[in-house]
Amino acid sequence: MAGTDTFLVGLAGGSASGKTTFIRRLSEEFGEDKVCVITQDNYYKGLSEQLRDENGMVNFDHPTGIDFNRIKKDIRRLRKGDSVKLVEYTFNNPDIFPKEIVYRPAPIVLVEGLFVFADKGLNKMYDYRLYIDADDDVTLQRRIARDTSERGMTHDEVMYQWKNHVLPAYQEFLKPHKPDADYVIRNTTNFDKCLANVIAKFNEVIAQSSIKK
Repeated sequence: MAGTDTFLVGLAGGSASGKTTFIRRLSEEFGEDKVCVITQDNYYKGLSEQLRDENGMVNFDHPTGIDFNRIKKDIRRLRKGDSVKLVEYTFNNPDIFPKEIVYRPAPIVLVEGLFVFADKGLNKMYDYRLYIDADDDVTLQRRIARDTSERGMTHDEVMYQWKNHVLPAYQEFLKPHKPDADYVIRNTTNFDKCLANVIAKFNEVIAQSSIKK
């Protein structure tokens, strides 16, 4: 284990690969006292620091927009036994009032997001790497359905982001890390079997943590 008794897990996956649902199912199985989930999306830099494409559109699908130093700092605090407070990142949505988020120390700390393997320093900190994977045509259809129904985007807007931001970033900054994952979660249809395997792994880690205490 990397330095302390905290077992640090990274979980990466492309857009609409199923990260949010997978994390929710894990959280239903394990309470916050067992698994602390850190979400990359709450570490985006301010809008003025975000990359813009040639048409002036903000590109949130690029690792330069993430404050990795802050993530690493907060992980070190959790490993020392300290809680971490931060404010939810709302992507400048005026209809969302940002909530205060508190991360508390736990036997397992899981960092999830698109680019949690993209920063070399952060990547070296992990004890275990999970990669959730689904076919590109499936994730595209999921993203179209999600963004048109939940985010009020048009089909053309979704496709613009997909072609100019999402897919290029996935190919360059995410997919190359798949071969280095300790476990690949397949989610083209469902991830139930893979979820059971991850739960078994986490239970094993938590049991070992209890013995050490």
